[in-house]
Amino acid sequence: MTESTYRIQGGTGEWEVVIGLEVHAQVTSQSKLFSGAATAFGAEPNSQVSLIDAAMPGMLPVPNAECIRQAVRTGMAINAPINRWSRFDRKNYFYADLPQGYQISQLYHPLVGEGSIEIEPEGAEPKTIGIERIHVEQDAGKLMHDQHPTRSYVDLNRSGVALMEIVSKPDMRSPAEAGAYVKKLRSILRYVGSCDGNMEQGSMRADVNVSVRKPGDPFGTRTETKNVNSIRFVMATIEIEARRQVDLIEDGGTVVQETRLFDPDGNGGKGVTRSMRSKEDAHDYRYFPDPDLLPLELDEAFLEEARASLPELPDAKRKRYEGDLGLTAYNADVLTADVETARWFEAMLAEGAAPKPASNWVTSELFGALNRLGKDIGESPVSPKQAAELNKLVADGTLSGTLAKQVFEVMLETGDDPAKIVEERGLRQTSDTGAIEAEIAKVMDANPDKVAEYRGGKDKLFGFFVGQTMRAMAGKANPAVVNELLKKALDV
Repeated sequence: MTESTYRIQGGTGEWEVVIGLEVHAQVTSQSKLFSGAATAFGAEPNSQVSLIDAAMPGMLPVPNAECIRQAVRTGMAINAPINRWSRFDRKNYFYADLPQGYQISQLYHPLVGEGSIEIEPEGAEPKTIGIERIHVEQDAGKLMHDQHPTRSYVDLNRSGVALMEIVSKPDMRSPAEAGAYVKKLRSILRYVGSCDGNMEQGSMRADVNVSVRKPGDPFGTRTETKNVNSIRFVMATIEIEARRQVDLIEDGGTVVQETRLFDPDGNGGKGVTRSMRSKEDAHDYRYFPDPDLLPLELDEAFLEEARASLPELPDAKRKRYEGDLGLTAYNADVLTADVETARWFEAMLAEGAAPKPASNWVTSELFGALNRLGKDIGESPVSPKQAAELNKLVADGTLSGTLAKQVFEVMLETGDDPAKIVEERGLRQTSDTGAIEAEIAKVMDANPDKVAEYRGGKDKLFGFFVGQTMRAMAGKANPAVVNELLKKALDV
């Protein structure tokens, strides 16, 4: 594992940034952590609120077994020990979007212990990032300050939604490493199915802890920038906050342990972090065991079921794609980065497509078309079955690569199957040697000077003759047959 070379240049020399992330991931579940209220995104304000979520007197929370199961599966996916005995605690603080006046969380006895994930930052060696713990907690509601000129409104739809707080160790040393960590963590969560990872909808967000130090010195004082909701913003937060801390220290100031927010529009659109409040320690929240909830005790059958339900994870899938399917490291990495892409590709293989050409086609032709259309792979106008059929038509010689591109464009526009398009539009590749030889003769008759030059030693003119022949046959000639027949005709 190589050390990060990311450094911030200050007036007194180089500074190193130390980064830890607390990722809040909304658990995939039809109902909340302690109530049966729905969790659908985009519902009307306060339409998904039970009496428990609203903290009505006498209401008792009941743990949602599915939320616990999903957190356990996530812990197993990062090779972390699952604590068979864990406990919920009350984190006491007052805020207008927190009806109970406390948040039910897990401080002293979390559900999941220490784990790790492997990251591969762009242009750097792979690195292992430690994960301190995963604990389960309930989300707060949401304050809306833009609905009325003088009042703030409260939407409690998110109140009580189950979150996994995934706390990393301070092992990251650059914005690129932090970006790679969030990307990899999101990929794992999506594979497991425990969180959809939609950062733009708030179902995954990061609190970014940043400190700076001279390389080799002890850790400096950290700040925590709350609720950063995109990978790009996580990386920007680190860069901006680290620079602020270096400038502050070198000007004779002191970094204060505090909570900050990231404003991407600040500083003329370059982004800025702003102070929110001094950072509280755990004792400031007066944590104590929740008296309404018994400790969670998990039996072996529950753990075995959770373990057996895990899918093949991205690292294992990537190794299999390289080893068993013979894909390039690049193609294997691209195809396994997101679970939807991997599923689409495997559905294509299940329809009989050959792995290597299929991987090349997906990463180039399909991704290029989807990017052009502004769609993700789940919205592809072409199905895996149709894609496999198109690849088979190339493999059996029905279509050349050029013709396949034409057929694919028609498939994108019409949704028709490739075989139908080939028949209706007469796009079938020809290997008819007689027809090809006739066109070669015409091309040679029309270009006697170039024939003489080629036979005089200008081998590079061969490409000219190939191009002219293919153009004469409207791109439908089999290129291998064209090359073979041309060679024979020209080398006389």
